[in-house]
Amino acid sequence: MGKLREQMKGDLELKGLSPNTQEIYLRQVSQFARHYGRSPRHLGEKEIKEYLLYLIRKKKVSTSTVNQCYHALKFLYERTLNRVWVMARVPRVKSLKQLPIVLDKEEVESLFSVTKNLKHRAILMLIYSSGLRLMEAAHLKVTDIDSKRMLLRIKQGKGRKDRYTILSKVALEVLREYWSQYRPKEWLFAGRFPGKPLTGRSIQRILIKAKKLAGIKKPATVHTLRHSFATHLLEAGTNLYHIQLLLGHRSLNTTTIYLHVSRKELVRIVSPLDLIPSSNS
Repeated sequence: MGKLREQMKGDLELKGLSPNTQEIYLRQVSQFARHYGRSPRHLGEKEIKEYLLYLIRKKKVSTSTVNQCYHALKFLYERTLNRVWVMARVPRVKSLKQLPIVLDKEEVESLFSVTKNLKHRAILMLIYSSGLRLMEAAHLKVTDIDSKRMLLRIKQGKGRKDRYTILSKVALEVLREYWSQYRPKEWLFAGRFPGKPLTGRSIQRILIKAKKLAGIKKPATVHTLRHSFATHLLEAGTNLYHIQLLLGHRSLNTTTIYLHVSRKELVRIVSPLDLIPSSNS
């Protein structure tokens, strides 16, 4: 689907979607075309429904992956092929409402203590202390660090928005040690290839290794550090609106999910079992 791919790629760029989203959409459409061995131009509603069910029943992919495919195909048919009617009767999979995994402060500290590589420790520490997304951390530049104002500038984060978040004093000291040893030029965390930043996959491997060494059994990912940042701020008394700004959430409703995982109020509640005298004897 070479010509169609280029056409869709141009439409994605004109729409202003992030490079990461563009890559995901193009990959999903390519897999759809490969599954049938035909161009999507010659496929329609019947094939789309069958393919989405195939992903759910046979491939058993996550709900988020199914919805990525749904939106990629919807974009292709509505925008690139101008066939709005095709998707009209294809229902979208309802997303599961799941609470985020959160590490406690001792678990976070254990990740740092077992990570002996200075560069790796600096990355994990910065993600947690500033509440960064994976690719936000990967694409940081040396000039994004404002040590005088103790702020970190995030350029073109999710939704292609710039924002500032806090810079930890402890993280800054580690970054200074890292800078004196590695002397990064453009990218704060340079990758294997000259002039390229560290990849998101590399950062994921750093977290997986640290989690294994620390003996953490929770299904934590790099994004878990961001969830932990928000939850720990909330438990320390930080205003929810300020947390929203630091995370770069468009809506406060997105940030309120951390109210459900915070222990701040729950620890004050005593179980009724503990109030029965005989149960303590």
